[in-house]
Amino acid sequence: MSPKPDTRYPGPTMWTRARWLMKAGPADYLMAMSMATASLPVIGKRLEPLGTVTAMGIWGVRHMPDFLNASAKSWFGPDNAEVRKLERDATHSVAEAALRGVVRAEDLAIEWPAPEGAPPLWKMREQRRNVYRTSVRYGSDPSQVLDVWRRKDLPDTPAPVLIYIPGGAWIHGSRMLQGYALMSHLAEMGWVCLSIDYRVAPHHRWPSHITDVKTAIAWARANVDKFGGDRNFVAVAGGSAGGHLAALAGLTMNDPELQDELPEDSDTSVDAVVGIYGRYDWEDRSTVERARFMDFLEKVVVKREASRHPEIFRKASPIAQVHPDAPPFLVIHGSGDTVIPVEQARSFVERLRAVSRSVVSYVELPGAGHAFDMIDGARTGSMATAIGLFLNQIHRNRSLIGAKEVI
Repeated sequence: MSPKPDTRYPGPTMWTRARWLMKAGPADYLMAMSMATASLPVIGKRLEPLGTVTAMGIWGVRHMPDFLNASAKSWFGPDNAEVRKLERDATHSVAEAALRGVVRAEDLAIEWPAPEGAPPLWKMREQRRNVYRTSVRYGSDPSQVLDVWRRKDLPDTPAPVLIYIPGGAWIHGSRMLQGYALMSHLAEMGWVCLSIDYRVAPHHRWPSHITDVKTAIAWARANVDKFGGDRNFVAVAGGSAGGHLAALAGLTMNDPELQDELPEDSDTSVDAVVGIYGRYDWEDRSTVERARFMDFLEKVVVKREASRHPEIFRKASPIAQVHPDAPPFLVIHGSGDTVIPVEQARSFVERLRAVSRSVVSYVELPGAGHAFDMIDGARTGSMATAIGLFLNQIHRNRSLIGAKEVI
């Protein structure tokens, strides 16, 4: 077997340093200073959060104008209170319509959760009752830890597994507070959920993020039975940047370019993907918002220019990695998302449906914004229910196929 080509970044040259100095702005200098201080011996590790704060500031400067403008129109426009109520009331019917033909009709004939006025985060302590084990290491890096969510009275039969990938603009990858409603719901249904942390920019450039996700998948395939999980059924889900990472992991199973830190025989395949208000295109600059996003990727996350390294951005772009053997997908996005506009999800779903041979379901929530599952009690319970119905059906289908093969 011929050795894998070395695709690692060779490091800066005098010319690239000179180009950077000529083009750099105030934000670039702040980022460089935070990175330099974090590399100092002894105290450097304690200064790493400065880089994250700086990166968040850069993200906010680029996106805050659009966010404030859209929010003002939403909240202060005429008759918007009535419109928002009608949009929330449509949540159940929209979810049912998206799952019809995928989930069995008798499973859809349920009483959907009633909308709640309080933000889902207020139920954090109640939801965390299903946390079975915390800070389990899935790799050698300090960031590679996960929590195990499951019922204490889980049956002896191996339970299907979901890995939840938190969001945070690729500069914050903490499992705290994210995905709680979904994982609590699935745990009650008899699933084992793994909520992971992963390395983030600016101290860890891309593709460390996806490498960690794949490391967690490989760990689950090899070890989740110790917690009652089924190593033969592993799904992934995530919100925002986590939605991007979940989609990319599902579309690049066992791809050696994105898992060069893993042993060659590692299994990083997944059986289903749930993308929640994710970002699926790392190449498009067709709008002002997308141009700002690409600038953020180049300066903070990837730290290379797309014009000079287009292959890196294409490889990281889920919409460019769609293929006929993609796993089943459920994509959820709000039409009122001002951070990642809904057109991103629509284009991704259109591409998936045109190419993939697997099921592709799409739930577009009228009026819902970014991170609705953390702040919008009117929709969160329904979406956790919809995701549970979808994943249970995919697991049931996979179990039936396995039984037929045995027979």
